[in-house]
Amino acid sequence: MSRDVPVLSPYWGQLVDILGRAEVSLVLDIGANVGQYATYLRQSGYGGRIISFEPLADAWAALATAAADDADWQVAPRMAIGEADGTVTVNRSAESDMSSILPLDPAFLVTSPSSAYVGQETVPVRRLDAVFGDHVRADDRVFVKIDTQGYERQVLAGAAGVIDAIAGFQVEMSLVPLYDGEAMFDELLARMRDLGFAPHLLIPGYYSRHLGRMLQVDGVFLRS
Repeated sequence: MSRDVPVLSPYWGQLVDILGRAEVSLVLDIGANVGQYATYLRQSGYGGRIISFEPLADAWAALATAAADDADWQVAPRMAIGEADGTVTVNRSAESDMSSILPLDPAFLVTSPSSAYVGQETVPVRRLDAVFGDHVRADDRVFVKIDTQGYERQVLAGAAGVIDAIAGFQVEMSLVPLYDGEAMFDELLARMRDLGFAPHLLIPGYYSRHLGRMLQVDGVFLRS
């Protein structure tokens, strides 16, 4: 989730520095919502190409508007990214950036009732390795950002065929359960190491004042 990340946070400058050092020329922005992440990248100095992916119709429309005046920021056709091609049902949250394919954890709903689901939307879902070639050029250095509200394990599974073509990842990781069946911080950290990527930056994410603890962080990983 991105609504609690301040635009001027020093972590954005650090992230853009890492992208520069890795000579990243293309960011695949998976789970773009209305374009917050790409906007923050631009404001922090990243000048390369961005391809944003978003499944929900209203968020996708707002995303397309946000990207309209940026020739190097394209919005992919509306789709989710997962482990198998087909269709999938997304649970729509009253908080747009909390919408997820997975059910919300009941305990989390007690502390964040505004995140409750208010409807569903059936959307196309594609594996990343099935659409990778539609957007990536032969000379691109690719960085993949995954912010999919608990569906990160499935996105990584669907990237299996192109892992060797990816220079780095940014993965949202939960420290406490927010969604039923999601991969937690420890599992995702181990998975990234198994895939050959080392952590370079941890970015604080969603802090719960009600609980007095951090609920999520983003891990930035580059190939070891």
